[in-house]
Amino acid sequence: MSAIPDPAWARALLAARLLACDPHGLGGARLAGPPGPARERWLAELRAHSPAGAKLRRIPARIPDERLLGGLDLEATLAAGARVARGGVLAEADGGIVLIAMAETLPPATAAKICMVLDAGTATAEREGVSSAAPARIGVVAFDEAEPDETPLAPALRERLAFDVDLAGLRVADAPPLEPDPMDQAASAPAADEATIGWLCAAAAALGVDSARAPLFALRVARALAAREGVGRIDAEHARVAAELVLAPRATRLPVDETPASESPPEPPSDSAPPDAGPPDESPSPDTTEKLDDRVLAAATAAIPPGLLARLQAGAAGRVRGAGGRSGGVGKSGARGRPAGTMAGDPKRSGVRLDLIATLRAAAPWQRLRATSAGEPDVSAPRVRVHHGDFRVRRLKPRAVSTTIFALDASGSSALHRMAEAKGAVELMLAECYVRRDRVAVLAFRGRGAELALPPTRSLVRAKRALAGLPGGGGTPIASALDAAAELVAGVRRQGGTPNLVVLTDGRANVARDGTGGREAATAQALDAAKALRALGARAVLIDTAARPSPDARALGEALGALYLPLPQADARALDRAIKAGLG
Repeated sequence: MSAIPDPAWARALLAARLLACDPHGLGGARLAGPPGPARERWLAELRAHSPAGAKLRRIPARIPDERLLGGLDLEATLAAGARVARGGVLAEADGGIVLIAMAETLPPATAAKICMVLDAGTATAEREGVSSAAPARIGVVAFDEAEPDETPLAPALRERLAFDVDLAGLRVADAPPLEPDPMDQAASAPAADEATIGWLCAAAAALGVDSARAPLFALRVARALAAREGVGRIDAEHARVAAELVLAPRATRLPVDETPASESPPEPPSDSAPPDAGPPDESPSPDTTEKLDDRVLAAATAAIPPGLLARLQAGAAGRVRGAGGRSGGVGKSGARGRPAGTMAGDPKRSGVRLDLIATLRAAAPWQRLRATSAGEPDVSAPRVRVHHGDFRVRRLKPRAVSTTIFALDASGSSALHRMAEAKGAVELMLAECYVRRDRVAVLAFRGRGAELALPPTRSLVRAKRALAGLPGGGGTPIASALDAAAELVAGVRRQGGTPNLVVLTDGRANVARDGTGGREAATAQALDAAKALRALGARAVLIDTAARPSPDARALGEALGALYLPLPQADARALDRAIKAGLG
């Protein structure tokens, strides 16, 4: 492969070539970025290096289950008077790649079904009295067009895709011309030795990659690279490239440099063995293995995407956003919402709508039997006999409203500064609430207890009025504040909403639940209250407002199960960005 000036394009196009050769083994790729020339250039590379006859099928994110996995063939069933199965699009793409448009909007149930097919290599459908299983050894290219503050691709599906390619900011003018790759016709992949496995696992651990699939994908990529070059052994260069392609985009932390300042890092060894070395397949010495670990890790660290690197350096990475997103999860069925399948029901009931196609599907298998039972001589007549039990009505999933609860430490001499920041962050969030129909609440704590300064609301005018005269100063009753926050969280849950919690404090509790002073008792009660609040399952962010990162605030955040962000000098916009990053 000729040298490519832009390393980002080099990695992106190499991922396309590798995926084209082994789509099922590598799972697929997440392609982040909006539609445009960069995406089309990447897809052209994928098509150019796919085997002859390989299938590339596009599917929408809201594809129905019977089209995805297979089900009843309505036309054939009505014609035959008996159930006739039809294969789904995943089985039709067996041996090829499925392209999912706007994959970040995949319903959780659809994403789970695609994950099962990727794991098993088989598309199984059991619905409407039809049971079928068909080979579906596919790869997936998920087009993720989510903005930074929107719900991203489902974590379970993203974990099963070897490559994470970010095309944002790449220009087609910087990409090399499309040319055939002479290495596409690769020999069989060589077996991996323990040293290569050790290099990749060590790099994954140092980068905070806790998925067991990631080192396995990296190992498969290293073997594919060696096979493309026609060599019978995986070397350090293959491991380095595999770490860049697979491990770097999954990093959740920057590796810790444990080299003493007085020592210089060792020079990396050459991949070629000296004349007096042992045979090529001889295991490297421990010292050499350690140096190669450093080289693989350094390559992966250098390949971390700039946006991800900035978040890691800010300490805000490592938290996976939930499938529900910041705008709330999916609630129970109701009269309004997105379609979520069908169910048996009476179309005359108020608030429900008849699904005609689903009703015909339910009635189709019984047409021959019903015609015979009715004594009709011509069982092939075009008349469709529908009984009351065949009626199917639409199921709808309304989105649950998300409520973000701010627990604001209004104690101490710096309370006015913290409250000004919180007020600005609340106002910035409320500006977006009208579109998302979300709510915010503010709970201020000082002196001997906590006060609900702003009940859950979407009104910006009401929020400004409630926050304008909020007092500050006094002790820090953190346990009482978290108890009050737990009541709010439970109330939001009971109403079918999705609660989020943002705590702004330095963590230095000094007032117990009964209002008495004493740092030791107050701290113990605060930790107990945090653990009880964590059990309610709300997503939480703790923002440390101390002048320097506070061990007390960090311990409180761990007990709360919250993302800990030390932001001693944050303004309103910095708080707003941190909250969005933490709550997704």
